[in-house]
Amino acid sequence: MKKIIYLFLIIVLLFPLSGCKKEQAIMKKPVAEKVVPAPETKKDIKQPEETAKVEQEVYTYDAKGRRDPFLTLVKIAQQKPERKKGASPVESYGLDVIRLLAIAWDKEKYYALIMLPDKKSYTITEGMTLGLYGGKVEKITKDTVVIREYVKDYRGNLKSKDTILKLREGEGE
Repeated sequence: MKKIIYLFLIIVLLFPLSGCKKEQAIMKKPVAEKVVPAPETKKDIKQPEETAKVEQEVYTYDAKGRRDPFLTLVKIAQQKPERKKGASPVESYGLDVIRLLAIAWDKEKYYALIMLPDKKSYTITEGMTLGLYGGKVEKITKDTVVIREYVKDYRGNLKSKDTILKLREGEGE
């Protein structure tokens, strides 16, 4: 029984001491010290003449044939071209403000009566120039007038644009 008590005392005394040794071992690890650089003296600072010159490659941008990335792709408002000298009144307004009033025909061809925003009426036939962008009257039927204009798109290319003026219901007959 004495042997068991001695054995128990040895275990109880050695167990806490073994834990302390581990903590002491952890605490005894070397701690990294902060290294503070020494202040530079005038002798250590290099003069601009002594520094090596680094050549940098120069890049130049050529915008030829490219669109401006800062311009909008959608044209908000089309600019009004300058009025030509001697232009007729039907060439002084855009097609969106011209109203189709009536269409008449004889054995040879069709005639259309249009009204401009200045409240004046004009008679047009196929082949006439109409609108700000030099649109041509392509075809006149019993109830429509087809006008073809050539306008520039966002890239600057000319595109054909057909505008159809229609009579209101009941006016065509």
